[in-house]
Amino acid sequence: MGRTTGAAEASTPDKTRAPLTARTADEPEKTPRLRRTRRIRGRRALLAALITGAVVVPLSGAARPEIPAPVPAALATVTAATLDEAYAANRANAGEASRMAAAHGNRERAAADRAMADANRHFLAFDGRGPGLATEVFGDLAHADRIAVLVPGSDTSIDTYDRFRDAARALHGRLTREAPQGTTTAVVAWLGYETPGTVSTTVTTTGRAEEAAPKLREFIRQLRALTDDEPNGPAGQKPRISLLCHSYGSVVCARAASLLDVDDLVLVGSPGTGADTAADLHTPARVWAARGGDDWVAKVPHIKVDLLGTTVGFGTDPMSPSFGARVFTAGDGGHSDYFRPGSTSLANLTRIVLGDTSEVTHD
Repeated sequence: MGRTTGAAEASTPDKTRAPLTARTADEPEKTPRLRRTRRIRGRRALLAALITGAVVVPLSGAARPEIPAPVPAALATVTAATLDEAYAANRANAGEASRMAAAHGNRERAAADRAMADANRHFLAFDGRGPGLATEVFGDLAHADRIAVLVPGSDTSIDTYDRFRDAARALHGRLTREAPQGTTTAVVAWLGYETPGTVSTTVTTTGRAEEAAPKLREFIRQLRALTDDEPNGPAGQKPRISLLCHSYGSVVCARAASLLDVDDLVLVGSPGTGADTAADLHTPARVWAARGGDDWVAKVPHIKVDLLGTTVGFGTDPMSPSFGARVFTAGDGGHSDYFRPGSTSLANLTRIVLGDTSEVTHD
């Protein structure tokens, strides 16, 4: 017999289907909200799964052969009077590192080290071993009354140092042009820690930042001691120091913040700091934040997840009102454009370093 159709079928309720098609009066409002909640949970679950894989299953591959380099130059505590000696010693060390890298057959590292040995370069510290560390000065540090210290993010090493140096040079150039008459400025590019790789198991955790924080604190302490020997500015005031922290560098700065004697703490392109609010950084410094309109870091979920005893992610977005930073305009640039000459972000960073905070533009 064929399937019954027509009026008889229409008049007989299908009890097995009724629960799926039933509606309540307020369901149309709840359904979109429920769908959004499910999407968010799904994204978080997917992110957690991806991160778990990154943490639990380390990246494989052959280890990069170590490039030979001399131990860093042995220096006494650097003072304003001994800066030139420190610069010369570190240039000589970079020159020796270049010769050793060339003998090892690594022409790229040899060229990078050789450039750092140039007579016009000024390094407070240099270490050519492994990925390499360097702290370079632009301007007259001994007599500066406005100092900016740049802390880089992931994938910064001697091999990629030029892009970090370009950022410091661009900032120093603009500071020099815009500083009021009688104001002396300096910029320090602080590559004082081993940065994580952008694609690595370390870039989503605070491990490298926790290792770097004591080093940054010690550097700022030494910088204060060096510059406070010859206070500048009105009535011999001590120099203003602004800490400009890019990307993963903002995690480093956040870890060190509570014991840093700085006037401004600036977070640009930050994936989060690990702190829920600016107040949780326990710093008397003014805390600033900015993100370019085309910065991919805006798409990074701001979560903190405990996975097998490891905290992954950095929590609250520094750009959010709940974090409590002073948010300023960064224009439409991407993740690597905050120090681009002529950019809105560089203009505002310059104003912050100079102390012209009333001129800083906000979204």
